[in-house]
Amino acid sequence: MTAEQIQALIAAGLVCEHLSVDGDGRHWQAVVVSSQFEGLRAIARHQRVYATLGSKMHTDEVHALSMKTYTPTEWAALQH
Repeated sequence: MTAEQIQALIAAGLVCEHLSVDGDGRHWQAVVVSSQFEGLRAIARHQRVYATLGSKMHTDEVHALSMKTYTPTEWAALQH
């Protein structure tokens, strides 16, 4: 899988205000900003992102994905 393919899968399943994916083909890092994260703990946010990848995580098409997840308000505060 490519970064663009992973990004497209996440974007198709989650409304994102910002989304970036980088990696080496096996290990990926994502920054995901979504209003759908409001009120959710980190684990629930990560589960939402993993859900967009479906079986790709289980079949090893996406071997490892580390992520930082933010609400738009949290993301805006980091940009200053």
